[in-house]
Order: sequence, then structure tokens, then C-alpha cells
Amino acid sequence: MPHLDVRRLAAVDMYGSVGSPVRRWVILAEFVVGVVGCVALGLWAAHGGGPVRTALGVYLALVGLNYVPLALHAVTLSRRGALARELAGVDVPAELRHYTPRQLWIFVPLLPLVLAVRQARGR
Repeated sequence: MPHLDVRRLAAVDMYGSVGSPVRRWVILAEFVVGVVGCVALGLWAAHGGGPVRTALGVYLALVGLNYVPLALHAVTLSRRGALARELAGVDVPAELRHYTPRQLWIFVPLLPLVLAVRQARGR
């Protein structure tokens, strides 16, 4: 399995390159829309037709579930000072270089969700 700390991914994504407060809310909204939008669109597509459309719909719904831990982490990191504590002592530019290409793992159905559950048990 890839090395992907889901909480750190959410934190680095929320902070970005300059730590803008607006970015935090935009990323939180992105994660929530990712859950609701992908799952809803996936269920709609899966319900509507032939095998290709059904497979695409199931895929979208499963990818949407990957956004659940990201959205939950984003909510907890949105609290006053939580993001600063999470990233205290972290080389954010290096983390951005590390996590930016790893964001593509979100498109592997259920992988970030499974990793987040494993990581939550280990904390």
C-alpha cells in the first residue's frame, strides 16, 4: 500500500502554499461536495442503465466514499488553531511536493478510506 497519511494530506491541502483562511473553507467545501456529489452522481448513474454506466456509477460512488475521511479531517482541522498545531514544525513546501502527486490515490476506490481507518486505529 502507498504511504499516504490521509490527515496530513487534508492538512497540507487546506494550508496550500500560503495558508490562506479562504483556502481552508474552499478545500473543506471541495471535500464535502466530493462526498455528496460523487456518491449522488454515482448512484444516479448506476441506477440508470447498462453495464458500462452501472460500472461507472459504482466507481464514482466508491471514489466519493474516499472523500469522507478527508471531509471529517477538514472539519476537525477547521477549528481554531487545529491546522497550525497539525503542521507545527512541518516543512510545508516539502509536504506539498510529497502529497500533490499522491492526491491521485483518491481515485483508487476505497483506498484512502481504508488507509484512514487503519491510521485512526493506530493513533
